[in-house]
Amino acid sequence: MCTLALRGIVVVFMCWIVAPVYANVGDSIPADVLKWANKTGARTKPSATRVFSVNQYGAVKDGQTLTTAAIQKAIDACAAKGGGIVNFEPGNYVTGAIFLKSNVHLQIGKGVTLLGSQSFDDYPEIDTRIAGIEMKWPAALINIIGQQNVMVSGEGKVNARGKFCWDKYWTMRRQEYEPKGLRWIVDYDAKRVRTFLVQESTDITLKNVTFSNAGFWTVQLLYSKYITVDGIVIRNNEDGKGPSTDGVDVDSSSWVLVENCDIDCNDDDFCLKAGRDWDGLRVNRPTEYVVIRNCIARKGGGLLTLGSETSGSIRHVLATNLVAMGTGNGFHIKSATTRGGTVEDVYFINNQLDSVGNAFHFTMNWNPTYSYSKLPEGYHYDSIPAHWKTMLQKVEPTAKGIPTFRNIYVSNIRAQGVKRVISATGLPESSLQNFQFTNVTIQAAAAGDISYAAGWKFDRVTITTQDKAPLKVSNSANMGDVVAQ
Repeated sequence: MCTLALRGIVVVFMCWIVAPVYANVGDSIPADVLKWANKTGARTKPSATRVFSVNQYGAVKDGQTLTTAAIQKAIDACAAKGGGIVNFEPGNYVTGAIFLKSNVHLQIGKGVTLLGSQSFDDYPEIDTRIAGIEMKWPAALINIIGQQNVMVSGEGKVNARGKFCWDKYWTMRRQEYEPKGLRWIVDYDAKRVRTFLVQESTDITLKNVTFSNAGFWTVQLLYSKYITVDGIVIRNNEDGKGPSTDGVDVDSSSWVLVENCDIDCNDDDFCLKAGRDWDGLRVNRPTEYVVIRNCIARKGGGLLTLGSETSGSIRHVLATNLVAMGTGNGFHIKSATTRGGTVEDVYFINNQLDSVGNAFHFTMNWNPTYSYSKLPEGYHYDSIPAHWKTMLQKVEPTAKGIPTFRNIYVSNIRAQGVKRVISATGLPESSLQNFQFTNVTIQAAAAGDISYAAGWKFDRVTITTQDKAPLKVSNSANMGDVVAQ
C-alpha cells in the first residue's frame, strides 16, 4: 500500500496526553443550511385541555395487572371528543401495545412508570418496516400510526422490560440460525418489540420522557414528517446488554428535529435510515431535512450513524453541538453493495468526541455476514417465509446496488481518547467524494487509513497519535492537499 501524507493535516507524534474535554468550539453552520434547518420539527401540538384519566377507565396502577385495555379506552374517548389530555395517577402500569390518535396528548407525568408487558401476545402484528424491509412485525409499546397532531410528554418513565426479547434473539441466533448459515435473517425472524413508533404521521411531538430497556429499537420515526423529539432520556443497558437497542432511528422521514436528548444504548445512538436493498429501492423514500442538536451519546454504536439502510437516500442533515462519551464511532456512514442510494449534503459540526472507537468510520461494505443474503442448501425457495424472499430478491442491474457517499462536511471537532481517527473505504466503482474537514483536533492511538476516495480537503486538521504512524491513503485521486511521501 502506498503511504501518503496530507499537507492540510498536521500529524503530531508524541506521548499520549490526557486532555480535558474541549468546549466552546464555536458555530459555523452555513446560512443556506439554516434556512431549511429552522423549518424542522412539529408545526402544531394538541391544544385541547379536557383531561381523560386512564384510572377513570379502569387502569390499575399496581405494577402487576395488565391494563392495556383501560389505557386504550381513555385514548379512544379523548379522540372521540376532538382531543385533549390523557393522563395517569402516579403509579406503575403494565401495558402492551397502545395506539394514540390525532389531537391526543398522552401525559406520562412525574411518578408514573409504564411497564411493558413481557408477553408477545400483547403486541399484535402490524404492517410496518423493520431494518429496511416492509413486513409483518409486532406493534410497538406506544404507537402513532396514520395520525396528525399528537404529543407524548412528561417527566415519567417507560420501562419496556425488553430482556424477554433479548433472550429470544440470542437463543435463536446462537443455537439455530448461525449454525445453519442464517445470520442474515435472524434479526427479522426474532421479531422483537420496539418501544415508540411513529409511522405515516405528521406533526408529532415526543418530549422529556425517560425510556429504558427497549426490546429492540427505542424510538422509530417511519414514513413521517414534521416530528420533534426533545429532551428524552434513554437507558437501555440497565437490565444487561440488549442487542439492537438503538436510540432514535429516523427512517425514510423528513423535517425532523431531535434535540436535548441523552442516550445510553447498545447500538446506534442517533441513526438515519432509508430502506434496504431491493425492497428499499422499490419504496424509494428518502430521509431528508433532519437536525440533531444539543445531545449526548454515551454507550452505543455511534453518536451519528447514517445507514446501513441507504436505498432511498439520506440527505440534508445537520448534526451539531453533540457529545459522544464512549460510543463505538463518532460519525459513521455505512452501506453495502446491494443497498444503493446516495448519502449527501451532511454537516457534522461543533461536536466533541471522548473515548470513542473510530472518530470517523465510512464504509460501503459493512458487516458482510449480515448485509448479504444467501439461502443455504436444504431450503426450498417455495416454502420459505415472504420476508425471506424479500431479502433474497436480487438488485438488478447490480449497478443499482452501489451506494454513493458525497458532499460531507465536518468542522469544529474536538476529540480525545480515540482509538483510530479514521477508517474510510469506498469502492473502485464508487469513491468517497468531496469530504471536507475543517478545524479538527484529535488525540488518538492511531491515525487510520483512507482508500477509494476523491476530492477530499483538509484545513486546520491536527492529529496527535500514539503509534507514530501516519495516516495511510491508497487508491485515491484528486485529493487536493495529498502528496506521496
